[in-house]
Amino acid sequence: MHPTLPRLEKTDFPALRRGTLETVQVNVGYLCNLSCIHCHVNAGPARKEIMTRDTVDEILQYLQVCGAKTLDLTGGAPEMNPDFRYFVKAARDLGLEVIDRCNLTILSEPGYEGTAEFLAENGVTVVASLPCYSEDNVDAQRGDGVFDGSIKGLQMLNALGYGQTDGDLVLDLVYNPQGATLPPSQKELAANYHHYLKAQFGVVFNQLYTVANMPIKRFGSMLISNGTFDGYMDLLRSAHNSDNVSSVMCRSLISVDWKGYVYDCDFNQMLDLPLANETKRAHISDLIDTDLKGQNIIVKNHCYGCTAGQGSSCGGALDAA
Repeated sequence: MHPTLPRLEKTDFPALRRGTLETVQVNVGYLCNLSCIHCHVNAGPARKEIMTRDTVDEILQYLQVCGAKTLDLTGGAPEMNPDFRYFVKAARDLGLEVIDRCNLTILSEPGYEGTAEFLAENGVTVVASLPCYSEDNVDAQRGDGVFDGSIKGLQMLNALGYGQTDGDLVLDLVYNPQGATLPPSQKELAANYHHYLKAQFGVVFNQLYTVANMPIKRFGSMLISNGTFDGYMDLLRSAHNSDNVSSVMCRSLISVDWKGYVYDCDFNQMLDLPLANETKRAHISDLIDTDLKGQNIIVKNHCYGCTAGQGSSCGGALDAA
């Protein structure tokens, strides 16, 4: 069991309403080949939660009518869901952009051979976690050998045409701080990543996203254990930038869990905070004829993680040029 995070219960975070739905983000299960300390999902090799084909089909039905342009697949390691390829192909047939939030090491795991080729063949955008370009820092955060596996995955993707400035296969990277700090300037850090990865490993990529660690689940529990939870919340609140509020991801995104239930964002999903203004917990199959625009968004203190400093979300810094 993870410690209760009491300071998330009440908030003075600004009220939010939904805009036009652009992205459906789907957590296809918590199974993962890694157990990263910053993971807000508590994913790992022992997790049993996994989305079924029936739920995948219900989401595909919703995607046909909801008007969203992007399917964003996350986990766990989304590639470990048995229906991952089925889901990707069906979404691409609907004309949707598909994002795979890939940990890179899965691409060389036994049983997942050909995954990189599949992603390239289907024009999937890869958003890959690489919390540092230093081997020691990455392995400390994600486990021994993860850095080497990540570089191998990046090189595999590059060999297939990913990350090239003149190509169509997009490869973006995600940076998380090592602890209870805010990310540095996305623009400056991206320049360092580009230079170092190219010079040391011949690796190229498109964009770097900087993302603040959320004080929930595994990372929140670590903060409590270290006695730094309150201090980190104070940091997020003191760094709140009101200019970022209008750009937060929850205004144009819904998050769907492995059972098909719907939330305002991935973080609210992990805190079991379903869509607001519903007489019952909303399932994706209940929303076929529902226009979500204008609905209230549930906000708590963890939302300051998306507006602190540069601001951050699944798409990285909100005020980056």
